[in-house]
Amino acid sequence: MTHGTYLRKITDPANRADPYPLYAELRKTPVLRDEGGPYLVSTYWEIHGLLHDPRLSSDPRNLDPDAAAALAVTEEADDPTLPPSFLRLDPPEHDRLRRIATYPFGPPHTPRRIHDMRGELARIVTDLIDDFEGRDRADLVDDFAYPFPVTVICRLLGVPRADEPLFHAWADTMLAGLDPAAGDANIADRRRAVRQARVELGMYLSELIEDRRRAPGEDMLSSLIHGDGPDGRMSHAELVSTAVLLLIAGHETTVNLIANGMLTLLRHQDVLKRLHDDSRLAVPLVEEVLRYEPPVQLLPQRTPLTDIDIAGVTIPKGAAIWLVLASGNRDPKRFPDPDRFDPDRKDNQHLGFGSGIHICYGAPLARLEGQIALAELARRLENPRLLEDPPPYRHNAVLRGPRHLPVGFDGVRPAREP
Repeated sequence: MTHGTYLRKITDPANRADPYPLYAELRKTPVLRDEGGPYLVSTYWEIHGLLHDPRLSSDPRNLDPDAAAALAVTEEADDPTLPPSFLRLDPPEHDRLRRIATYPFGPPHTPRRIHDMRGELARIVTDLIDDFEGRDRADLVDDFAYPFPVTVICRLLGVPRADEPLFHAWADTMLAGLDPAAGDANIADRRRAVRQARVELGMYLSELIEDRRRAPGEDMLSSLIHGDGPDGRMSHAELVSTAVLLLIAGHETTVNLIANGMLTLLRHQDVLKRLHDDSRLAVPLVEEVLRYEPPVQLLPQRTPLTDIDIAGVTIPKGAAIWLVLASGNRDPKRFPDPDRFDPDRKDNQHLGFGSGIHICYGAPLARLEGQIALAELARRLENPRLLEDPPPYRHNAVLRGPRHLPVGFDGVRPAREP
């Protein structure tokens, strides 16, 4: 395979079902500039080092104009109506906004928020699986992996669950803008569509924020609006931008975590039986799913603030860098026998949630959702089996997961007594 094909191969939906042989080839050149485009970084220690390097920026405004123009990725910087979310900012702005967003979400300010949701999460999962009774098949994406985290994030933020069809359409359009489809001739149209979707979702959440300002509830939006920690409060525009980020990121990656996890279990029936017999296996199992089939495959929006030397290559200031997390997770120099799914794996410091200051904000909730969901599906579905392998995948190269996951089963075991 020539260097000039890697970019096209990574972004080609035809390779979505199994990109790992491509990543193995890519790791032979740990830092590679493909087709005069972005620098692809594919090995574990190089990715890990860059994620912890303060010289690497997440702010697209630091991209060299020529590099930015060449990227077929829609950036939040294109949107003049809202500031970038903290995901797209560097310190100190990133740190201030993330700290404020953390106050009502978890340690050290709200240490039991996620722990105390365990019962509610279990009830949502129970209700969804109860709906499978009387059936012999289900689409585990549409019938379970999507509605579960959507319901959770709506309750957590205080967004009406009935409004899901509205923000689902906006979220789909915005997530399509993350997909770095190399050579996309319709990039201008795609950017306009993403900008419009972000504006409309922002207007929707702005009205909701004003409602919570007048009549606060027990939800996170109310806490963010009325909280008064050492970093002060967010401006209204910052609140809206943060709410957009949390609403979308709060469910989309978890959909893939659950779908990828069940697909992997159904391909490894011995592990599925172990989980059925002992739900405690769910904790290390979710970590191995995050390594073996990570929901976020790559980070396409990084740039150095100064020239950086890495793996014998000098990446110049302002260049575009793609960090191929899924490739790093299969790096044999970091993980023994990396292409084997092993929930008993030791020292599993994967890159499934990233690392460094931008490590996934919602990781504690996503882990708990994945553990409860996979354990209950394994326990309650009788003789579950794949009806299509490989299943159809989303086109998105960044957020990789099945678009549908048709599964057959012989019945549904009773729910546990409350």
